[in-house]
Amino acid sequence: MKLNFYTLTLFLCFNGIVTAQTIRPFQQGDRVVFTGNSITDGGHYHSYIWLYYLTHYPGRRITVFNAGIGGDVAQQIFERLDSDVFAHKPTVMTLTFGMNDTGYQNLKGGKADSVYNAKVAASLKSFALIEAKLKAHPEIKKIMISSPPYDETSKIKINPLLKKNAAILRIASEQQKAALRNNWGYVDFNGGLTRVSLREQQRDSLFTFNNADRIHPTNDGQMVMAYAFLKSQGLAGKKIADIVINASTNKMEYVENCAITLPHISPAVIKFNYLANSLPYPIDTVPSGFGRPQRAQSEALKLIPFTNEFNQEVLQIKGLKESQYALKIDGKTIGTYSGADFAQGINLALINITPQYQQALAVMHLNEERWEIERRLREYYWIHYSILKPKGLLFNDGDATVDSLQKYAKKDFFVAITIPTYRKARFKSVREAWQQEINLLTDKMYQINKPVIHRFEINLIK
Repeated sequence: MKLNFYTLTLFLCFNGIVTAQTIRPFQQGDRVVFTGNSITDGGHYHSYIWLYYLTHYPGRRITVFNAGIGGDVAQQIFERLDSDVFAHKPTVMTLTFGMNDTGYQNLKGGKADSVYNAKVAASLKSFALIEAKLKAHPEIKKIMISSPPYDETSKIKINPLLKKNAAILRIASEQQKAALRNNWGYVDFNGGLTRVSLREQQRDSLFTFNNADRIHPTNDGQMVMAYAFLKSQGLAGKKIADIVINASTNKMEYVENCAITLPHISPAVIKFNYLANSLPYPIDTVPSGFGRPQRAQSEALKLIPFTNEFNQEVLQIKGLKESQYALKIDGKTIGTYSGADFAQGINLALINITPQYQQALAVMHLNEERWEIERRLREYYWIHYSILKPKGLLFNDGDATVDSLQKYAKKDFFVAITIPTYRKARFKSVREAWQQEINLLTDKMYQINKPVIHRFEINLIK
């Protein structure tokens, strides 16, 4: 399909989102642990990445784990590597940090510079410990990810912390250097989100990916992050399917990533069986994220060329008359299109009533259910690593700990909203049951994500 002017603009904007393919695509059996702070802990980018693999490579089973802890800095990540990252026995792990490491002080001039210098130095000292520990695990492929940006430029009400993102970029630069010297992967989340934000703020000064706090990317931002990651893996251009039929010669001209059988081709009626190797990528249109409704994942499609690069299921038919034709799949009318529409090519991945899109939607909803349950477990681990560990109570789930947390919650909002989950999760049997639910949902996703044969009919409407 041809790129329109707006899509071309997006393509040119994002062509520089990554400098090169530095990451091998995930392979059969990979266990991928995404390690980070609250942007990972409460974020969707890793589940959006997994959904791409679930739909585009339905026979390539991988397992994805969330190892984010809200509020973490590099030192805290280092301290939990063994118990919270390596414990998953990963074949691949990612690492992003820097947002919390640079602090939340509102300073100006030289004082701001000196404070940021000290905080960056402390973060990099801890990162050196992380690097040494990661080098001791050559069996794990590592991917460094720059922190998404702190948005200093949006004109939203909350005053920005000046120079904070520059400090984050200094940490990201050291991550990239470590990736180069160790032959690890590197993905730039910061640059891609910043470029889009600055572009959109020229149209709307209040635009931000980062919610009202300038920190946490909303789901559209999380989708941009997933896009950057997949692009770094060199997966752009991998089509769901591509079919080219010539009705005037009664021939199939081209087939990609699918099988066509029992074709009947004429200028008035075209029929064939269709079995794709992939499913379309379903897009969530419901706003959600970080405790209250935010912009939906689908909003990202207005900002990045994801559809053109990652979600193409094209049916092109040449040689039809300039008339109207009905497209049916499995006897269900999908839509009415002109001969010119078919000649240009119809992207079936954008039609949410096709049976293959509906099948993909079920996979998406199971993946979201899995994400929700995993979030409960992450809240439990957040209580332990962020609140109880500094008090010497790591994995102490006794009644006295609950009482102590209840008192602490009176002065800590985040503890107060997490305690209801903790009260359940402190019981090992409950955590085991949640993990069993996750495993069951994962199994189900890989049962229902296999494409099936569909019967296509294109009929001239008289």
